[in-house]
Amino acid sequence: MPVSASTRIFSAVVFLVFVVAPNINSTSTRALAAPGEHGALIRVANIYLSPDPESAKLAEIERGRELVVLESSREWVHVQAFLGEEKTVSGWILDKGFVRTTTQDGDRMLFGEGADSEDEASKRHGRRGADQDALRLYYRVFDLFPASPYAAEALYRAADIRWQVERYDIMSRPSAKERDPMMRGQMDEEWMKQVMKKYPGTKWADLAAFRLIENKLCGDWQGASKCPDKEAEIYEKYANEHPQSPAAPQALYLAAVRRAALVDIYKTEEQKKKPEESKAKAIALAEKAIQQYSQSDWAARAQALMFLVQQDVPTFGNAVQ
Repeated sequence: MPVSASTRIFSAVVFLVFVVAPNINSTSTRALAAPGEHGALIRVANIYLSPDPESAKLAEIERGRELVVLESSREWVHVQAFLGEEKTVSGWILDKGFVRTTTQDGDRMLFGEGADSEDEASKRHGRRGADQDALRLYYRVFDLFPASPYAAEALYRAADIRWQVERYDIMSRPSAKERDPMMRGQMDEEWMKQVMKKYPGTKWADLAAFRLIENKLCGDWQGASKCPDKEAEIYEKYANEHPQSPAAPQALYLAAVRRAALVDIYKTEEQKKKPEESKAKAIALAEKAIQQYSQSDWAARAQALMFLVQQDVPTFGNAVQ
């Protein structure tokens, strides 16, 4: 499945650190500040009590934080900054790297800085907090430039990063091993559902729907057939309903993996007819992935899985022949 760098972030989630982003200080790329105008920074900035760097520093504003213009004075802008957890600060910032709703190509700038932050977050020694920078910057594209051609992808990327942050936390808890998915924490579905509602029929809506499946997966099958059987149905249903999705071949493969596992699980449950039924279903799903998505890596993986299933090689458990 083609994915953004956000799917790689959490291989290095505990190593995130900061770097400085480029400023935008050319008057040709900035609009004059208008009272009440909204925007966001693509750099880290200090906010001061007055338009003077020698005045008291009130806070440090991170990339992507929402700002509202109150007034301007030469190279300074008086803003209200929303710093999270219902905390707001009013003060003065230098008018550099400040993207407003009237900034030409502002959507592209925010998206680009979001992508740069996302890439930083995927590095083992990337800057600390880069994942949250990327989340905010992407969301600002959607929020400040709703008509932008980047808006749908930006909202999905923001939702995906948020999802992964929550997933990393939830799956690190002992409850992640519970068979019933309702017995562990659930990732918040609000933003993914917002992608599906705002941009139906797009690949971003398809990918959001695929992410939601994770809340329905068992933590541990515990060697029983109930979980893989249910999960196989969910993945197959997704592939049938979203055939154009970048995640469709993966869904077919994951359904086939579960049907292949059931071949061995049903044998331990002494269900005589079901092992052969599951074998046939696993092969059919693998063949479908190969035929419909032949250029996908998932099709190649399905080919290997089908080869093992056809030769009755166990694909579940620790059995070695």
